Amino acid sequence: MKTFKTMLKTELKLSLRGMDMVIFAICVPLVVLVILGIIYGDKPAFEGAGYSFLEQSFGALAAISICAGGVMGLPLVISDYRSRKILKRYQVTPVSPAMLLFVQVTIYTLYAVVSLLLLYFAAALFFGYRFRGSVLNFAGGYLLVLVSMFSIGMLVGGVAPNTKMAGVIASVLYFPMLIFSGATLPYEVMPAAMQKAADILPLTQGIKLLKAASLGLGAENVLVSVIVMAVIAVVCIGVGIRWFQWE
Repeated sequence: MKTFKTMLKTELKLSLRGMDMVIFAICVPLVVLVILGIIYGDKPAFEGAGYSFLEQSFGALAAISICAGGVMGLPLVISDYRSRKILKRYQVTPVSPAMLLFVQVTIYTLYAVVSLLLLYFAAALFFGYRFRGSVLNFAGGYLLVLVSMFSIGMLVGGVAPNTKMAGVIASVLYFPMLIFSGATLPYEVMPAAMQKAADILPLTQGIKLLKAASLGLGAENVLVSVIVMAVIAVVCIGVGIRWFQWE
């Protein structure tokens, strides 16, 4: 435990020094929340909606924060450490390279949780946001989305031949999900063809899950999303373990 704490402290300092995840996982979702709150306030998310644009955006922005760390941050760090032979060096030390990976997962989980708390307090204090759902259901959905998104990042970082390729793959996965997953434009107002395309994206299912949990919608609304996220997690973890490259 002492070794883990020491590594966590060191790696967290290095991560904060880079500022990338502070910007993308914490600042960007918070800025988007403030902009949406100023522009739309308590206006309905779409015609006939029983909740406001801001209320439907809370779960979406929480999912985006997870995605930023899991799909963009995690694979780049893993591939970078492998290309610089850091993982290989740890294999000949008492500290397992798996512990280093666990430390990285912990760091990006901390980013996601800090972002979630900031989003909630900013929305509640400045825009009168009310959490309508069950905290327990939201926590369960949040954990599932976290595991699913992080499993994608671990897979990309573990099998990409180099850091440059990991960055390309991560960008190809992340930016389409950011734009077309319903994070800003509500999924419900998208044309039918766009909805079908968006449903393919993992983040879309994560946003549906967290949005339903935060709004207190019935479980029948997210059953497909739960299954999809669970399948993604199982498949990516399985493939990642089988094909992970330490050097």
